[in-house]
Amino acid sequence: MKEIDFEHLEYRQKKPLWKMYRHLYRGGEMLKQNASDYLARRQKEPAGVYQERLGQVFYENYIGSIIDWYVASLFRREPVILPEGDDPAGRKFLSSFIEDCDMRGTTLAEFFRNALRDSLVYGASHAVLEFPRVKESAMTRAEEEALGASRAYLVPYQLDQVINWSLDERGDYEWVVLRTQRTKQTSVSDTRMVEQTRWYYYDRENFQVYQRDVAQDGISLGALPTSGGEIRLVDEGRHALAGERRVPLFSLRAPDGLCLMEKASLLQLEHFNKSNALSWALTLGLFATPVVYTDREWSQVVGEAYYIQLGPNDKFGWTEPEGKVYQIAADNLTRLKEEIYRVCYLMTQAGGPSIAQSGLSKQRDFAVTQEVLRAYGDWVKDAIKRVIGVALAVRKDRIGIDVSGLDEFDLADFTTEIGDAERLLKLGIQSGTLDKQVKKKLAFQFLSDLRQNMKERIGQEIEDGR
Repeated sequence: MKEIDFEHLEYRQKKPLWKMYRHLYRGGEMLKQNASDYLARRQKEPAGVYQERLGQVFYENYIGSIIDWYVASLFRREPVILPEGDDPAGRKFLSSFIEDCDMRGTTLAEFFRNALRDSLVYGASHAVLEFPRVKESAMTRAEEEALGASRAYLVPYQLDQVINWSLDERGDYEWVVLRTQRTKQTSVSDTRMVEQTRWYYYDRENFQVYQRDVAQDGISLGALPTSGGEIRLVDEGRHALAGERRVPLFSLRAPDGLCLMEKASLLQLEHFNKSNALSWALTLGLFATPVVYTDREWSQVVGEAYYIQLGPNDKFGWTEPEGKVYQIAADNLTRLKEEIYRVCYLMTQAGGPSIAQSGLSKQRDFAVTQEVLRAYGDWVKDAIKRVIGVALAVRKDRIGIDVSGLDEFDLADFTTEIGDAERLLKLGIQSGTLDKQVKKKLAFQFLSDLRQNMKERIGQEIEDGR
């Protein structure tokens, strides 16, 4: 099955970009270890000098902090997900899915927080909706629940793990190929390290899993005798979304034009090179260069452990830069920094800490930033609805969901929210639904860290007027 490892043209074109984006986001030692890919080498620069510059490289990671700020601000309060319907089994599944969406203890809010972060860095993230595969066949819904076969869960995938795909005319997947790799020890007694590669193929109805295990010495490992590096089929069948006639891969793409790393990466690289060039120049400027003015041939060695002998008409002095170019470079770095924040819609944060501001003043300064955060919030809520909606459809649950929140970004005090709600209710609008929705919004905003079952109970009590 050599064709299973074939890579899509778009994948091959963008893979180097995704590597650069990962390094720029992480920074630190990861970027320093790969600094030769990003630190420009001057024309005819001696190899020894370039290696010394690589050893002293540093990175001011503005874009990483900006992306983390957006994610933290959007998820300051978790989204509120409430069921609509009276299906007990569906409500029970929804509650457990929200609290643990990947069968590893990750809440749905945390899962989509990571998805948003990856989307801001790489432009998109992926997740596969899986259902446990059990050997026994369930005859009833109760047996299916008892076997755990209906417990949907999500499996996250990085953008560079989806290596090939095909889309129909509507932009939906016809089939996809995912590739994962990991290195593990063969056993406790056998210290050989094995590189295990897996390929997951999904179409609208079926799945196939291929695997290759290769030890460090190049010998292929596996249950069946194989030649070195042979790819073998280890699992296949119908996947859980076959009844829906759709590939179980969800692509969570950032809104158009709002992939922050794509907008700021070139500016961040320019700042990286300029700041390191200035630092190198300043370092060299600390060591003054001796200058000897003489008409005779000069062959003496100059250094800290040596002395020089001058003739009657010879002169000796030191040279050092005047500093004008340093000021120009420093001003350019400031402008690049401000531009990074500007293209990320955070111009008010470019100049460092500011004086204390009122809530209204903050709202005015962050007007554009708020709109961008709301766009991210709408995207996340829509993605949550799509994922949960498909899971409920596969399970045949008779409930719907409502997703709210992700629209408060700590730009106003909670007392302001309460005051606005009180004034709204005092208008005397004759609507019981309005009264209940306002109370639920305030309650869930204040109690955003409660468990899902408690949120549902509070929401139901407000609906019932208790």
